[in-house]
Amino acid sequence: MRYSRLNIGMFSRHEELPMLYLPRTARAEPGELEPTFKAEIAALSPDDLPLQQGMAHGNVAKGDALSAMVISTEITPGQVRIHAGLFFASVVAGCACTNDPTPMNDEPEYCEVEFAIDRPGGAAQVRLLESDG
Repeated sequence: MRYSRLNIGMFSRHEELPMLYLPRTARAEPGELEPTFKAEIAALSPDDLPLQQGMAHGNVAKGDALSAMVISTEITPGQVRIHAGLFFASVVAGCACTNDPTPMNDEPEYCEVEFAIDRPGGAAQVRLLESDG
C-alpha cells in the first residue's frame, strides 16, 4: 500500500507540485495520445499528483489503483493540454490502536486536473481544477 507524501502536509492546497515529465505523451500522435497519457499517468508516483488536495471523502490519499479519464485535449506545436479526471482511493485513517473498531476501508475518490505538457521534451505541470460540488 502506497501513501502520498502529500498526506503529511508537505504541500499546502495552493503550493506547486514537482515538475513532471511525460515524454511519450508529448511525442504521441493524436490517435495515440489518450492511451499513451493513461499509461504514463498510471506509472507516476502519487506524490507527483494533487491527489491529497483533490480528496472529498478520506483524509489520506492512496496511490494504488490510480487511473485517468481524458475529458478533453488541445494540441499545439509547442504544447499538449489535457483536461483529465483522476480516479483513486483514500482512507479515513484512525489511530490503529489494538482495540480501535474503525475499519480502514477504501473510499472512492475523483478529481479533475489539467496537464500542460511541453512538446517535444515532455516537461509537464499539473493543476487541480476546482470542483462544482
